[in-house]
Amino acid sequence: MSGFNMVKKSERRLGTTEIAGILRREISQGILIAKERLPSERSLADTYGVARGTVRQALNLLAREGLVQIRRSSGAYVTFNDVEISNPVIENARPLELIDTRFALEPHICRLAVLHASQQDLDQAEELLAKMDASTTDPNAFSIADNAFHTLLVETTGNRLLIWIVSQINSVRNQEQWSRMRLLTLNASTISQYNVQHRHILNAIRAREPERAATHMKQHLETARLSLTRGAST
Repeated sequence: MSGFNMVKKSERRLGTTEIAGILRREISQGILIAKERLPSERSLADTYGVARGTVRQALNLLAREGLVQIRRSSGAYVTFNDVEISNPVIENARPLELIDTRFALEPHICRLAVLHASQQDLDQAEELLAKMDASTTDPNAFSIADNAFHTLLVETTGNRLLIWIVSQINSVRNQEQWSRMRLLTLNASTISQYNVQHRHILNAIRAREPERAATHMKQHLETARLSLTRGAST
């Protein structure tokens, strides 16, 4: 299969959102191309060292985002076609534009998460926080868990339009200029600060306090924006 990135079983265990995130990036970057059949659930489960049910949930997330189509008795096929729906707005979006767009959405996503997040969602969020805590000196590992955490929050809402919009926003994070900015801004101190803020967000959601959760998300995004502004000036 062309360009498929294999992950050894010996690496840290991945969850549904992280597996979906890996496949989402492969698709958005054109590594997995339109009409291509993904490996079977059994093969993906063996690759990632997880249960088939975890893989099935990840594929269902991608199906809801319109990135894959699951055909009974046949498997999952890529439906996203970057050639057909390439968007110059996404391709040319600057990191600061991404943060400003997230400001418009994510505080309210936190309010909705307070209403709709299940105990399973909260437990998965805890696992992602633990992975971020363990990645203070590994910006790439932190970024994967960070993206998965924010994606999980929107997925708890069950709002398919919001999920799709956030998937488009996340595709900006795959752009080269975002990768460069990440290298400039993500150090151990900044990651530790982000981790504290993520904890405040999750605690407020767990306590079912929508406005407190929204406020903590705003503070988190303000910190990220300041970090990006400083990075852009270097």
